[in-house]
Amino acid sequence: MNNQIFLMNLLLAAAWGAVTGSFSPLNLIFGFLLATLALFLIREQVSYKEYVQRAGKILHLAASFFTELVLSSWRVLMIVIQPKIKLQPGIIAVPLSVSEDFEITLLANMVTLTPGTLSVDVSEDRKVLFVHCLNVPDPEETINDIKNGFERQILEAFR
Repeated sequence: MNNQIFLMNLLLAAAWGAVTGSFSPLNLIFGFLLATLALFLIREQVSYKEYVQRAGKILHLAASFFTELVLSSWRVLMIVIQPKIKLQPGIIAVPLSVSEDFEITLLANMVTLTPGTLSVDVSEDRKVLFVHCLNVPDPEETINDIKNGFERQILEAFR
């Protein structure tokens, strides 16, 4: 039902663009917000509360990703500017709780886009993600960070 409401929200935003004659990003965003308000007004007829909760979880996932992006960039910068670089690179095996192709792809991409890590492969049974880390002094801590960070938030947002 949440996907249907999101699609309805997008269609209403596109209709707003058609009615106003402008498909500029700012106008479409305004149309999306206006459609969100319209859907809120008929919330008894649609499961609006679940839709808003899911949207909030997706926004939280995005905010967490951008926060981790900045922090990881800072960590990599600190490693690179040191006169003597002391690294412990390695490949770790992260057991997966996500099982859908979309979820695995999203997790692998988020890990790859974070500086200092690179998703290398997924096991054939799709239960393990192999990640190369620039510096991994404690593999278990890194695995827990991925599982309790991105993976947990992906599960919360999309299930």
